[in-house]
Amino acid sequence: MKIEVLLFARLREIVGRDKLELQRQEMFTVRDVWDGLRALYPRVDGFGRSLIFSVNQEFADFETSVKEGDEVAIFPPVSGGESRSKKVYAEDDAGNVFQIVRNPICLEALVEQLRQPEDGAIVVFDGIVRNNTRGRRTLYLEYEAYEPMALKKMKEIAESVKQKWNINRIGIVHRLGRLEIGEASVVIAITSAHRGIAFEACRFTIDTLKKIVPIWKKEFFEDGEVWVEGDFPAELTPDNLPG
Repeated sequence: MKIEVLLFARLREIVGRDKLELQRQEMFTVRDVWDGLRALYPRVDGFGRSLIFSVNQEFADFETSVKEGDEVAIFPPVSGGESRSKKVYAEDDAGNVFQIVRNPICLEALVEQLRQPEDGAIVVFDGIVRNNTRGRRTLYLEYEAYEPMALKKMKEIAESVKQKWNINRIGIVHRLGRLEIGEASVVIAITSAHRGIAFEACRFTIDTLKKIVPIWKKEFFEDGEVWVEGDFPAELTPDNLPG
């Protein structure tokens, strides 16, 4: 398995290059990539916990998954040290988050990023991949999207939510690509002063997202695959699979 590793600042100086191709038989997480680099260049080990990682230009941690061909960047904290923002997801001017990612969604990071002192409640919807559909065993899912329009529609949903309810912040993060059983496909977080409106707003957000945001799901079974468009038929069999 090969991973492209990018190095910056002091790390680049220690290794003597700004880019290298790391090849190991087993690399499943960022931690494995870091261990591989340490094995080649023991002097980098002194950086310890001060390092920052990204996978394909998205902030990551040691447990973030990697796959063949991924780009992993490793760098010390940017100028400013401890005052650097620890935000994982990009925010708009009001502190809301609308993002499409291809790596595992970090629910805890999103919630922590949205949380403010004036909040009395944070309601989260965590949509995860289940292992079956109407009794038929699911192996994994794949998601794709018309990304610019999907992000636009997410923002429109947020505008509707804020017109209907007095919430503080909203975060919508959807993942694309292949998702395994148990992984989050979409996470929605609503912050507000009171729990009631946060529950209502969160339910409205996921229901509306499913109707108007151009994101498509393909479900892979042991004996076939299907693009999910609206509700499934009453019984799923090889004979009635679309396409």
